[in-house]
Amino acid sequence: MARFIPKEKMTGTFAELLASPGVEETSTLRSSRLGFMAYHGGEVEKVTDVIAADAAARSRTSYYGVTQTIEPIRHLASARVDPGDSECLRTFLDHVDAVITIHGYGLKTVGTALLLGGQNRDLAQHVATHLRAELDDYEVVDDLEEIPKQLRGQHPDNPVNLPKHHGIQIELPPAIRWHAAGRHWSDFGDDGRAPHTEALIATLATAATEWIER
Repeated sequence: MARFIPKEKMTGTFAELLASPGVEETSTLRSSRLGFMAYHGGEVEKVTDVIAADAAARSRTSYYGVTQTIEPIRHLASARVDPGDSECLRTFLDHVDAVITIHGYGLKTVGTALLLGGQNRDLAQHVATHLRAELDDYEVVDDLEEIPKQLRGQHPDNPVNLPKHHGIQIELPPAIRWHAAGRHWSDFGDDGRAPHTEALIATLATAATEWIER
């Protein structure tokens, strides 16, 4: 059973977060100009870093992630994840033309929906089509008006909107990230991956590959 670790909103800078104990920044640059991000990984928004990194590896796209593993677990608003505070993030954003950022949410009102925000609406529609075809148990929402305002990813300083062609942020409920039907992510299979989590990763990789090829 996973231990619940409360999160607190962070008032400092991204640089201060990166310098904190238990915070790890990772980047893998590949030839593709599409990338995946997950900078609320680790204990902040569980399994988002795993989903993004695996989807990037399978689609041979770039990846940038930040994980936290030591309390206090702090949530820094996306608009304050400043590439000016990180050469690693700055290099990643300069390398890609578009990005898919993986986030997690816990709002009870939309607890089974996958929410596709961000400013690249063509990419959002493309990914949404793939997700609807493969994830029957979840509602896929790519109409910004149907997404809670705080989860739409429209702020110009949000890293998802900084590449040349901007990108999309996918907000995932806990059920598809790390638990379902009373069972936690670590209870499934040899590597602890729930079947629907595996399906999500595979679908994102396929969608990314097709986006690159087109």
